[in-house]
Amino acid sequence: MVQEGFAVDKEEQKLITRGTSVTGNWVLFDINGKRHILDLDKYAIMKRANINARDLRILDPTLSYPSTILGRERAIVLNLEVQHIKAVITKEEILLRDPSEDNVVPIVEQLQRRLTPTSALLEGQESPFEFRALEVVLEAICSFLDARTMELQVATYPALDELTFKASIMFKQMSSFNLDRVRRLKSAMTRLTNRVQKVRDELEQILDDEGGIRVLYLSRKISWSSLYISGEYSASSTIGSLSKASRASIITKDNDVEELEMLLELLVLWDIIAAYFTFTIGPLTYLMLVLVQLRKYITATEDYINIRVRIRELPL
Repeated sequence: MVQEGFAVDKEEQKLITRGTSVTGNWVLFDINGKRHILDLDKYAIMKRANINARDLRILDPTLSYPSTILGRERAIVLNLEVQHIKAVITKEEILLRDPSEDNVVPIVEQLQRRLTPTSALLEGQESPFEFRALEVVLEAICSFLDARTMELQVATYPALDELTFKASIMFKQMSSFNLDRVRRLKSAMTRLTNRVQKVRDELEQILDDEGGIRVLYLSRKISWSSLYISGEYSASSTIGSLSKASRASIITKDNDVEELEMLLELLVLWDIIAAYFTFTIGPLTYLMLVLVQLRKYITATEDYINIRVRIRELPL
């Protein structure tokens, strides 16, 4: 149900005035793939997406927030700090902050290419707009993190091999520069690992969260209170449980056909959302494995260097 007005209470007024700086340049893509550059203030964003001031704070570029995906009644709020992505998705449009930033430009290009009705038909997609927009953003995050991991691998393995060679053959030529270089690469690896893990954890939390999953499907709000499940399941059961329940155990009041259709749509809803998030979790899990192997290689090199140092310190 579309709200005609949007009221801001006194508490939220204080938050807006005191703590948020969201006014700025935004790019909007509508359901037809049309692009618009807008200069929006806080109130316009809150009214447009029906989000509150607390949700708005995670979009503030002056504040530091970890990667977060919030599902609300009429919007999905995204703060993916790994690529400085700050966006608001509704069932009819996506708003993306600072579209001219280097990290954001590739996402703008992908949104422009893939959100048109023609593109959706060519790709065989009949998914709701919010899922198509979310898919583009999540794919961009995976690509970004994959590229950073590849760059780190290319820089780290040769540096470690060079350090190992100098430690074993030309120990005197091993300088503090070599050691500092490896330390910097190790710090970069730790930061990248934390960023990958945070995005992965956020997606898994959404899949495990019943309430979060319900509100992500903005195009179709199901009347949850009208449903009930026989046996051990109820309307408050998790969607994960519903998807595993046999269809034979699912009934509706008075055998109402409409309610049966809603229940079946509930199962389809879970499959759709699970697919959209699983395709992202898989690559992120692979990146975590790659980074774990890289950490092991760094640790082994450090252990070898320490052993060589101790050997040289032993009296003859």
